[in-house]
Amino acid sequence: MNSAFGGPSFDLPWPPARNPWNPEHFTAGSSSGTGAAVAAGMILGGTGSDTGGSIRGPAALCGITGIKPTYGLCSRAGILPLAQSLDHAGPMAWTVEDCALLLQAMAGHDPADPASADRPVADFRAELGQGVKGLRIGVIRHFHERDNPVSPATLRGIEEAAGFFRAEGATVRDVTLPPLADFNACGWLILLAEAYAVHETWMRRDPNLYGEIMRDRMVLGSLLSAADYMQAQRRRRELIARTDAAAADCDILLTAAQPGEAARIDAVSKWAFLEAPNFTIPFNVTGWPGITLCTGFGTGGLPVAMQLVAKPFAEPTLFRAAHAYERAHPWRARRPAMTES
Repeated sequence: MNSAFGGPSFDLPWPPARNPWNPEHFTAGSSSGTGAAVAAGMILGGTGSDTGGSIRGPAALCGITGIKPTYGLCSRAGILPLAQSLDHAGPMAWTVEDCALLLQAMAGHDPADPASADRPVADFRAELGQGVKGLRIGVIRHFHERDNPVSPATLRGIEEAAGFFRAEGATVRDVTLPPLADFNACGWLILLAEAYAVHETWMRRDPNLYGEIMRDRMVLGSLLSAADYMQAQRRRRELIARTDAAAADCDILLTAAQPGEAARIDAVSKWAFLEAPNFTIPFNVTGWPGITLCTGFGTGGLPVAMQLVAKPFAEPTLFRAAHAYERAHPWRARRPAMTES
């Protein structure tokens, strides 16, 4: 078993997914199969789960589009839980509009999911084609320049996107959130505690049911106390409040999705999630919707990406901004080369 907790795993009955842009490189996890299949053109779209970035990470490294919707917008009934207060379900596809179409089918109240939001479902395509004029966009510059500096190609893509939005009539300014490390410390502690609570019985019964990477990562949850978990939940409320205040006059936030191009699949550290803070888990902590889309290509022709974030249940505006960028750039015309193995 390797349930929604990263990868790559080489000790399971099936091989890990590989990046279609270069099979020697990783896809990110955990929705790696969907990301690779969409990028390779095997499927038009698919679904993923995202507890700390498992939709947005593979979307970024595979050069596709993936959205983690607002917490509660999509039912998680039938999905094996990892961390129930952070788990999200959402779509992945080649284009922004395809993600909007898939989300339209996925969203809605489901009594089988206790966290499901009981509210009308918006028309996610309603704002497509409206451009970004009048939108207020906040760049979380310290996330990707200081807290976890990104690759040159990733930074170029973000800066070009900010310039594009400004030229198209959006108001663009820097915003300051709590440090990326604070979100990561809070989010990963909650994730580990909740994941261990879900899987403890099975792990104690037969730890060999789990792949080595997942087993070794998840067992860290056994070292946490109830006090640790409650302090993280208290800190979570503080981080949400500070994010609300910092983004009060913004419609969209902009930062990185991944620190750079995909790493070689044999060079991914088991403890990578502890070695540097990631850019996606802050918006699992807040529950805000985030979308990842390609901003070009870097070292070795591998994709780079940005992450756009909106306030809860503002997916139509999130799709509006992402669609405007996508239509003005050539990245969707470029596909991985298909070669015989």
